[in-house]
Amino acid sequence: MAQGSGIEWTNSTWNPVTGCTKVSPGCKFCYAERMAERLQAMGQPNYRDGFRLTLQPHMLELPLRWKKPQTIFVNSMSDLFHRDVPLEYVLRVFDVMRRAHWHEFQVLTKRSDRLAEVDPMLEWAPNIWMGVSVEQENYRFRIDHLRSARAMLKFLSLEPLLGPLPDLDLRGIDWVIVGGESGPSARPMEPSWATDLRDQCRNAGVKFFFKQWGGRNKKRAGRLLEGCTWDQVPAPIRAATRAQLPCSIAATSRAR
Repeated sequence: MAQGSGIEWTNSTWNPVTGCTKVSPGCKFCYAERMAERLQAMGQPNYRDGFRLTLQPHMLELPLRWKKPQTIFVNSMSDLFHRDVPLEYVLRVFDVMRRAHWHEFQVLTKRSDRLAEVDPMLEWAPNIWMGVSVEQENYRFRIDHLRSARAMLKFLSLEPLLGPLPDLDLRGIDWVIVGGESGPSARPMEPSWATDLRDQCRNAGVKFFFKQWGGRNKKRAGRLLEGCTWDQVPAPIRAATRAQLPCSIAATSRAR
C-alpha cells in the first residue's frame, strides 16, 4: 500500500483511505473492489472490512519514509473526495503531500463536485497533481470542475473508456490517460474512440498516455495504438526519466 505498482502511469500507490461506493457506470466492475475482497480473504488488516470505506490514519505518513523520489498514485483503492471522508482528513493527506515535496502525487477522483466544493480550503503544492475520471459522454462535466480547481497540474483518466468523447475542451489540461476496461466482465473499447482522443491531444498540445486495450487478458491485448506505444507524461516528473517522444514503436521502459 505500497512501493511498486503495476499501474503503467505511476511508480507506487499510497492508500490512506480504502474502500469506496459506486458513483457512475465506470465503477460497475471496479478492480479495487475485487482486489479488496482478495486482500480481505488473505487476512490483510487494512481490508478487514473489505471494500467498506475506511480511514487508515496509520498510513498517513508512509510517503515521508520513502526517500527515493517517485510518482505516487494516491488512494488507488478509494476516492479521497468521497463524501464520507471528512474534510479534516483530506487536509491531513494534503499536508503529508506538501511535506513529502520530493515526490509527485497523483490524486484522481470521480467526485469532482466535492473537489470543486472543498478546493478553496486546500493548500495546493506543485508536486500535487489532480485528475478526474471520465468514462463516457455524460460525465464530461467533471472536466469543468477540474479546470476550476487550483491544482497546478491537471490530468484526465479516460478509463474505462465506455464510449466516444469527441471535441473535449482540453484547455488547462496537462495530461490525458486512455484505457479500456480489464477483467472477467470487461466492456469493449472501440479503437476509433482511442485514436480520436490521441488526435485531440496532439492538436491541443496535451500529453497522451495509452494505458491498455483491456479485456479479459489485458497483457495479451497489449498497449500498442496503431503500432505505437504512447507513454507521454507531463514535466516535471521526479520519479522517472521518460522519453518525451510522440510515439515509440518499441515498448517504452519505465524507470522505477
